[in-house]
This record gives sequence, C-alpha cells and structure tokens, in this order.
Amino acid sequence: MQIHSRLTPAIIVVVIWASLSTILGGGGTFESAPGHLPVALLLSLVLPIALFAIAYAGSEAFRRYVLGLDLRLLTAIQGWRIIGGMFLVLMCFHLLPGAFAWPAGVGDTIVGIYAPFVVYALVRRSPSWRRQVILLSILGLLDFVGAIGSGILAGDNPIGVLHGPIGTELMQRLPLSIIPTFGVPAWILVHWISLLKVTRYHVPELGTDGTA
Repeated sequence: MQIHSRLTPAIIVVVIWASLSTILGGGGTFESAPGHLPVALLLSLVLPIALFAIAYAGSEAFRRYVLGLDLRLLTAIQGWRIIGGMFLVLMCFHLLPGAFAWPAGVGDTIVGIYAPFVVYALVRRSPSWRRQVILLSILGLLDFVGAIGSGILAGDNPIGVLHGPIGTELMQRLPLSIIPTFGVPAWILVHWISLLKVTRYHVPELGTDGTA
C-alpha cells in the first residue's frame, strides 16, 4: 500500500527519533546512579515537546503541516496505549512497583480501549466526535501525569518518597526505556495536535479526507 505523501516527513522523524532513543538506551544513557534523578531520561521526554512548541510557534508552514494531519490516524495511534497493561504484568513478577504500575498500567489500558470507539465516532461523524476526541486527549494526558509522577516518586532518587524494595529503574533500560524516551513524548504530541485541531481552530466538521 502506498504511503500518503503527507505522512512521509512525520514517518522519517519518527523513525529517526525511535532509532536514536534505542541507540542511546542501549548505551545506558538513560540510566541514573542510585540516589540521583534520571536527568537524561527526563530530558528525553521534555526536549522533543519543547522543540515541537518552538517549531509550531515559529513556522507557519510547520503549523499547516501539523494541522493537516488526519485526525482519525492521530486518534487510532492512541490505541497502542493498550501495551501499557504490561506494567501490571511486570508488577506481578515483582519487576515494577505497584505505586507506578497501577496508575500507568490502568491509565494506558483505559485510553487504549477507548481510542477505537473515538475513531468509530470520527468515521461515522457522530455528533459527539469532537467531545470524544477532547475527552480521550484529556484522559491520555492525565494518565501521563500520573505515570511520570509515580515513576519518579517510586524511583531511587532524592524525591523518591514511594521508593521501596522494587524501584522503577527497569524503565531506564532497554527495551522499556523506549517507552518514556520515545513513546510517551510522541503520544503527548499526538494528544496536543489533536486538541489543537478540534479546539483552537473550531473546525465545524471532518473533511472528506478525514482531516479536521
């Protein structure tokens, strides 16, 4: 199947981003010493979002490109959040603490299950599609607030007040490091773009090409 030309730049960025995250993760870049904040991991989360904000604010062409992305595709991507349920599985094997696994795993699972229903509303042009996109994005962003916060508080660092015999250090090493260093900021940006498309620009209805 031929890839739509509009998606090509985004796909290239995603591939490079994911590859860089994997290479750095394999080299131990995101691992922090006991008792220290995971600074590299936090930077990998914040920097892409900051760069997006700068590009969006400073480039009209970039804004047009971003707002021209297919809202159905952006919403469907959130369905992959269902993989967050594995945090609960890892908790059962005593590899992750419950203080992190419960909010992260349950939140991701809810968002992942809800996403296909929102896609369906978009495809059918349900009167509630706009509200459902907003709700999905709010739920998804709140999930990340809980996951990131609990991940830090349950880690071996100066503010790790929830740290116990099992910490969140596993999230700093491959393969799980790909989630906080690539998956989380990428999904945050997808939520952000979706909210921009349905709130700031008040699009009255979906276009025939699926954009909104």
